[in-house]
Amino acid sequence: MNIQGNSLLAQMQSMSLEAGSSKVNVIPNVNQSGQDFGNLLKNAINTVNELQQDAGAKKTAFELGDRSVSLAETMIAGSKAGLAFDATVQVRNKFVEAYKEIMSMPV
Repeated sequence: MNIQGNSLLAQMQSMSLEAGSSKVNVIPNVNQSGQDFGNLLKNAINTVNELQQDAGAKKTAFELGDRSVSLAETMIAGSKAGLAFDATVQVRNKFVEAYKEIMSMPV
């Protein structure tokens, strides 16, 4: 080892000693990922629902002859809602596959 390696080793050892001697109470983090994931999934589903409601409202307004809603807006809103719904169904299918795989694992 060269001098730099020795000094690095000495620094690491001193840091290790300092870390071991400090009396800091560390509270382990409770796994919040389940709650975060649940909120994320809920928000995603709510967003898909809002897109579908918006597309439905634009479709109805266009059919009733509302001049403030164009055909292009209606078609784009419908496409967005359709894509979002398809993506949601694919995610659901992946969850079901993963659940079945986990449940079939031997204990």
